[in-house]
Amino acid sequence: MYRVVIIDDEPLIVEGLSKTIAWEKWSCQVTGTACDGKEGMELIREKRPDIVITDINMPKLDGLKMIAGLKSEFPDMQLIILTGYREFEYARQAIELGVSRFLLKPSKMNELEEAIETVTGRLDQRAVPKITPVLEFAQKDVNLSVPAGITEIEENSEANSFIVKNALEYIRENSQEKLRLTDVADQVYVSQWHLSKLLNRHTGKTFSDLLNGARMDRSKELLKDPALRICDVAEMVGFQDLAHFSRVFKKMEGMSAGEYRNTCCGTEEEEK
Repeated sequence: MYRVVIIDDEPLIVEGLSKTIAWEKWSCQVTGTACDGKEGMELIREKRPDIVITDINMPKLDGLKMIAGLKSEFPDMQLIILTGYREFEYARQAIELGVSRFLLKPSKMNELEEAIETVTGRLDQRAVPKITPVLEFAQKDVNLSVPAGITEIEENSEANSFIVKNALEYIRENSQEKLRLTDVADQVYVSQWHLSKLLNRHTGKTFSDLLNGARMDRSKELLKDPALRICDVAEMVGFQDLAHFSRVFKKMEGMSAGEYRNTCCGTEEEEK
């Protein structure tokens, strides 16, 4: 039996999908439901479903990041998006990230059944090379489609690149905080272990290296202001310990913060 998880912040839709679709026809079983994105991600990691039917327009949820996270961490998982969000460009990005079907509310029963038949058929054939069929942007009065012929690979490079891009941006924007790998992972909807692997694969660096790199970039900008003491700069970029800041700066830049200020900024100050 294929395991199915349904995520939507409208309880009537969750109940309707759970009870009105003849899941046994496709050897499926609904193993869990959730009413928000955070709860849904926790449920997915617990149940490891084969199929997820989810809305992407829910409170406190970034739909594209969630899609990328799921397809990166669970590449064989089949995603069916059921949403009232009608931007075609958004649908195109979702499909590029690995969504199997993008359906608009309200969807007809035959559209839902066709989507389920497609993804279960794909699951049946996972052991052999697969080609993604035509992916439809379904709406009652709209007939938009994405060309077929996109090869489905085990690791979704689009999703992985999307995750890394957003993770690096979040690290840069929040490097002055007491940032942990798990904080960044929560923002891009993957586990901290998966994110660590992706960051290392795409950048060749650890999370700690990337965080310190962002802090050093910021500190070099701040050091140009002669009104700021080096200890002030250290604290502003996220270091509570000046000695630690000094060690990291010298290791990464090849000179002390004071030497950097003297050499590059034309000012003089001891590290204090």
